Amino acid sequence: MSDSSVAQRLRVGMSLSAHYEVEADARSGLRDTMEQVELAELAGLDSILIGHHYLTRSQFLQPLSVAAYLAARTERIRIGFGVYLLPLVNPVALAEELATIDVLSGGRLIAGFGSGYRSVEYRAMGVPYDERFRRLEEYVSVVRALWSGESVTMSGSFGELEDAKIFLRPVQPGGPPIWLGAFGSVGMRRVARLDASWAVAPNGDLDEVTNRMTAFRDTLREYDRSLDRDYPLLREGCVAGTTPLAAEAARPFLAEQYANYRGWDHGASIEELISGQAVVGDPKAVIERLSRYARMGYTDVILRLQWTGMPQRDVLRSIRLLGEEVLPALDSVEVETLV
Repeated sequence: MSDSSVAQRLRVGMSLSAHYEVEADARSGLRDTMEQVELAELAGLDSILIGHHYLTRSQFLQPLSVAAYLAARTERIRIGFGVYLLPLVNPVALAEELATIDVLSGGRLIAGFGSGYRSVEYRAMGVPYDERFRRLEEYVSVVRALWSGESVTMSGSFGELEDAKIFLRPVQPGGPPIWLGAFGSVGMRRVARLDASWAVAPNGDLDEVTNRMTAFRDTLREYDRSLDRDYPLLREGCVAGTTPLAAEAARPFLAEQYANYRGWDHGASIEELISGQAVVGDPKAVIERLSRYARMGYTDVILRLQWTGMPQRDVLRSIRLLGEEVLPALDSVEVETLV
């Protein structure tokens, strides 16, 4: 396999916080969410990712319904999941649901899958928690096989298929791109083995993020996989007129968000998150950070611009500054991927 340089523009997307505080009016929250989506499309952001959880301490809009709703309310921006908890659902049903959304959106779907980290969700669904990774691998294979349009004969924890075929095909040939969330080297190797894109988690400083890219490409080569694929990086983000103002706007809400991650040992203080791991700053600082990610080879940086309780004005300011000042500057920044 030979390596050569291919240049492209860095794509910047947004993780959508489509969940609201328990005492809030969910309809009002949805109006705010849609204001963000409309501005993101107008500003030129490339994608919107929707989260997936059950039994949360919030009013959590479920992602399949949200994705279908966004497909009807947008025209250009890609719509995906960051991530959908694949082991908790039947993969045959999901393959048809996602084919439907890809048709509804005109081929704009990103199939972001993961296993999650909350055992309460697995107990509630009657799925053994210790089977989550095995089922993730199994179900990715089922979804891909059905999207191929060929007759499928398979059996497993999901049920049985005998010469099964779905005739509603996704618009995108072979189906939407599959991004898999994973932590650590074992998860990264699973992504490479499944020939998917690795949606790199939002923790880790610049050195760690560089090392993850190097390790993933080396592992793709080991499995004789093509290096020509999406390389998405998930980050926390906040943009303001000055870096201190951006940090001030992000700090209390980001701190509370990460304090609630009891099932994920992210290993970072709030100051480490803001200064070394998140994309928080004025437009110049954000351009510099995103440019560094592009030079590492990341093709997509997905920014979560809101955490529970954060005022709408701060979210809209981040989106607006991304569109007006950051994205135009990134047009001249090349992403180097090896194929």
